[in-house]
Amino acid sequence: MQFTHVRLEKWRNFYEVDTDLASRVFIVGPNASGKSNLLDAFRFLRDIASVGGGFQEAIQKRGGVSKIRSLSARRYPDVALSVRIGESDDRDEWSYSLSFTQDNQRKPTITREEVRHRGQVLLERPDEADRSDRERLRQTHLEQINANQDFRDVAEFLTSVRYLHIVPQLVREPDRSVGRTGDPYGGDFLEQLARTDRRTRDSRFGRIAQALRVAVPQLRELQLERDEISGAPHLRAQYEHWRPNAGWQTEDQLSDGTLRLFGLLWSFLDGQGPLLLEEPELSLHPEVVRFIPSVMARIQRSRTRQILVSTHSPELLSDEGIGLDEVLLLTPGKEGTQVTLAADIGQVVALLAGGDSMAAAVLPRAKPKNADQLSLFGG
Repeated sequence: MQFTHVRLEKWRNFYEVDTDLASRVFIVGPNASGKSNLLDAFRFLRDIASVGGGFQEAIQKRGGVSKIRSLSARRYPDVALSVRIGESDDRDEWSYSLSFTQDNQRKPTITREEVRHRGQVLLERPDEADRSDRERLRQTHLEQINANQDFRDVAEFLTSVRYLHIVPQLVREPDRSVGRTGDPYGGDFLEQLARTDRRTRDSRFGRIAQALRVAVPQLRELQLERDEISGAPHLRAQYEHWRPNAGWQTEDQLSDGTLRLFGLLWSFLDGQGPLLLEEPELSLHPEVVRFIPSVMARIQRSRTRQILVSTHSPELLSDEGIGLDEVLLLTPGKEGTQVTLAADIGQVVALLAGGDSMAAAVLPRAKPKNADQLSLFGG
């Protein structure tokens, strides 16, 4: 399954978002326009449904309702998220909607929760039990095993969402993220590799090493080994060397680009649910970035996995296979950021019809106004 539609109200940068989603989505916009915050809406739902998470924890991780609510919202309205979930032949199989606010003690409280299956209402809150005991509205039914039986497919789908934004220095120095599990920034990335079944890991390492040789021609082999003294896992890469058993480097010696590309390729192979990626082009050579969309397309043909990507990269967006229904353009305004599908922008459609690339048609609309004024700094 995949997200087929999202609607947001008063969520962070956005006063209102209402857009369809393809199986591959490229989110484009200037700095601080809300690209990360749009991806975070899906992470938020994942955090609610995940074991050890829940509604209260998801709100707390983000600093409270007041930090989540859009600055363009008037007074103290509800924040609302709604997603439709389905497959290619049944795009609206499920819908899940959640609205919330905070009470006079600044405690998060649910004002609406609804689940539909092919249009039939399975859950509608607040119900009579909620109205007689308002404390029940501190938790969603989505997160409760004894309450989500009729729509557990939705909960399991949301827990399958994965977000990745590898920070190479955290991979090299995992002590900076002690206590974290499933850290999307790479603090426990090597432990995640070590916990993977050995046969599965070795198979993925072989495929990744083959792909990495395009960017790092000298690379011969990848391995994962645990330190005999500390027990810490280490990623080892062997490079071509005149001595047969020499040329090994560990993660602390690998370049930022090599670690980020390794993490990106691993994430494509790890899991089945929607994958959220932040600027995968960082630290990578433009010629490598140029082929990331085609890698995504190949992965999706074999795994049918939805991928949502934020990007500034002209190389990434130059891929001729990117469709008008796959690009979301974010445009900041006084009343919050607007989100528009490229297919709904007449000028973009005309430029593509005239032979321009998606990068040439979209990126000029995403550049900051008066960016040239930066050249005056220090004068």
